[in-house]
Amino acid sequence: MEIQTKKFPKNVVEITVELSVLEMAPFNGKALEELTKSVEIPGFRKGKAPIEMARPHINEAKLLEKTAEITINQKYPEIVQQENLDPAGPPDVSVQKLAPHNPFVFKITLPLVPTVTLGDYKKIKVKKKNIQVNPENVDNALKELQWARRKETISLQGAKTGDRIEVDLNLFINNVPIEGGSTKNFSLILGQDEHLLPGISKNFIGAHAGEEKQFSNQYPSDHYDKKLAGQMVNFKAKINNVYKVELPELNDEFAQNLDNFKTLDELKDKIKQNLENEEQRKQEQRLELEILKQLIEKSDFEEIPEVLLNHEVDKMINELKTSVEGAGQENGPKFDDYLQSIKKTEDNFKKEFIPQAEERIKTALAIRVIAQQENIIISDDEIKQEMDKLAQVYKGQEKLLEHFKTEDGKIYLKNLLTNQKVIEYLKNLSTN
Repeated sequence: MEIQTKKFPKNVVEITVELSVLEMAPFNGKALEELTKSVEIPGFRKGKAPIEMARPHINEAKLLEKTAEITINQKYPEIVQQENLDPAGPPDVSVQKLAPHNPFVFKITLPLVPTVTLGDYKKIKVKKKNIQVNPENVDNALKELQWARRKETISLQGAKTGDRIEVDLNLFINNVPIEGGSTKNFSLILGQDEHLLPGISKNFIGAHAGEEKQFSNQYPSDHYDKKLAGQMVNFKAKINNVYKVELPELNDEFAQNLDNFKTLDELKDKIKQNLENEEQRKQEQRLELEILKQLIEKSDFEEIPEVLLNHEVDKMINELKTSVEGAGQENGPKFDDYLQSIKKTEDNFKKEFIPQAEERIKTALAIRVIAQQENIIISDDEIKQEMDKLAQVYKGQEKLLEHFKTEDGKIYLKNLLTNQKVIEYLKNLSTN
């Protein structure tokens, strides 16, 4: 077997393979055996006639095609091993020469996993921050709990600060309707929603249900909605309902009615603990991102093949779809509707995702090499433990759980756990 290899940009290799007539003989014999199974000869069951009797009934072109198929399927893994290749995707195979009593020539075009030259990842350093919860955040969380347990009653009096109103709004600039500036039954807490519609509450003080109002409001130049920032906006509003809001008193009884806390202080301690846990989780994410960023900056990567890049972009699109559509409820949001609402196409996202996809691929490649160098291995027991955890998390979602039991599912879990171990290893190195 003669092999010629050429390297192309984007880390693609082209391999031309030639096998002599003598080397092809065993594959020709196997092809003949395979095709004989479909030949019908009088006096024999289908496929049971001797090869020499079936041979005249086998089309020469079909025999050549079958021989080529069997040859490529058997020789491809041998070639990959012999040439020490690391495929990044399936090969593209084309037959160059296939004729009776002639050498067989075929060409393999194969994307390769880029090689990585790691920088000194053991010198990566990141700093942990002391986690401190602002008492104001505890108070805000407590107020949210208080608001969630409010009592509302329809008010026949004029609206006042602290009341909640439901109002139809139409917004205009220079008498031209603002795109997206019309809403029905908008809920507004007078005096508390100034970040949404600055200065609007004062216009509804004293208003009653059924009343209509028109007024103008100057938006600040640094308002988060850029089309409104700095603009004089005209409002047309109809008040549908006015509700008096009564908040429960923040005391021990309030805490006891929540989750069997004994005292309000005990509830505050729990809120503080939850906020600290959330800050700790955010810090861990920040550390991981900083470590991986430094790892990529310190390392050198070969060019990434298009097939790898496209695969990662497609994965990111699917992640976005899942995020938009959630669990895929029958009446839930649809990805196409989301694209229309933001005036984008899937192709727009694919182009935007390319830089991030490159970073994700580089990160995965670097982690893979570190796992090899540091002999970080995932055992079958660890995979089983992870599957047991997932069985609790995805209880009732049998289809998903069955996927984790397949070979592909186990490979996914193995890669996931390997990534987690490598990142934990890097965090221990970089924060000590």
